[in-house]
Amino acid sequence: MTETSVIRAIDSLCANEFALEIDGKQVSGIFRISGLQTFKLDEQGNRVRSPFVVSKMVQRDGNNAFNKWLRETVAATGDERPTRSVAIVAIDDGVETRRWTAEGAWISEVRYSDFDSASFEMVEEVYTIHYDKLVESWPATENLE
Repeated sequence: MTETSVIRAIDSLCANEFALEIDGKQVSGIFRISGLQTFKLDEQGNRVRSPFVVSKMVQRDGNNAFNKWLRETVAATGDERPTRSVAIVAIDDGVETRRWTAEGAWISEVRYSDFDSASFEMVEEVYTIHYDKLVESWPATENLE
């Protein structure tokens, strides 16, 4: 075993090193992603696709990826759900180490943090995202095998 492989074996991921992409384009203003559950089976052995939550800053540009997707979602009627490909990307020292791509992702809920005249905190926009399929990849190690 070489010294390099030992370092890779103990390398870890920090929670603040991530990016979020919508349809392949990185989105700014993301505070937090929570509830990402990549594998779960129900009692019958069927794969469960639990939603995840994205907390972001409220941005005024109506054409940014999230605001456009939200407007389309609110305007949708019936069973129509505007979908996107949403990728959560883990980054370690500038290198993409893992990627979870939620295909057929759709917004089921948007809520906001408290508006509080005594606070100087930014208002958070909190999205609950469901999806049809979750694809996981390890880009940093694909060429090392």
